[in-house]
Amino acid sequence: MKQKKSIFIIGDSTAAEKLPEKRPESGWGEYLSEYLSEKFTVRNHAVNGRSTKSFLEEGLFESVDEAMQLGDYLIIQFGHNDQKEEDPLRYTEPFGEYQKNIAFYVDAAHKKGAFPILLSSISRRDFEAGVLNPQTLGDYPKAALEIAEQLNVAAVDIFSKTQKYLTETGEEQSQKLFLHLNAGEHENYPEGSNDNTHLNVTGARLVARLIAEELVHIL
Repeated sequence: MKQKKSIFIIGDSTAAEKLPEKRPESGWGEYLSEYLSEKFTVRNHAVNGRSTKSFLEEGLFESVDEAMQLGDYLIIQFGHNDQKEEDPLRYTEPFGEYQKNIAFYVDAAHKKGAFPILLSSISRRDFEAGVLNPQTLGDYPKAALEIAEQLNVAAVDIFSKTQKYLTETGEEQSQKLFLHLNAGEHENYPEGSNDNTHLNVTGARLVARLIAEELVHIL
């Protein structure tokens, strides 16, 4: 029987598997396998709150690097926490250290004979007067796609895809994709939640499907 190829995911909370106390917050990496061929095994190593910098410096990449084998895939998606200028442990300049760190992950994959795939970050839900802010992630999506082109590796512009979807869905209806809860609606969030960055199950499944639609042209 032919061994399944692994698809490793490294990234932040938008992709990560959640602890029970975080539910109903969900990450798209939890559902990606539902939209891909059974010949792949998804191994989700994304962690809440991490940037390209902190994921590396905390040693979180080590287990991925050890496990990657010839013919596997490495999905790389960071940006939300690289953006945090107030936090020197996580912040990276988009056209500087951010791209340098991504290049490190790409090189690590290549050394193992694996195929890196860069993803821009998903869009935040930030509407003003009914118009979605096109700069919710600043220059990071552009920087991710730029370094992908420079390194000649596959890329999925999920930032643009989620921007398009949120715009078409509209300000009110798109709220149903994110961690919006009324007070008392869920025991984990007794005071409610008005979170326009983190996904709920519906949003995570949607993003997983949008990503999978692009991955079929790459895998």
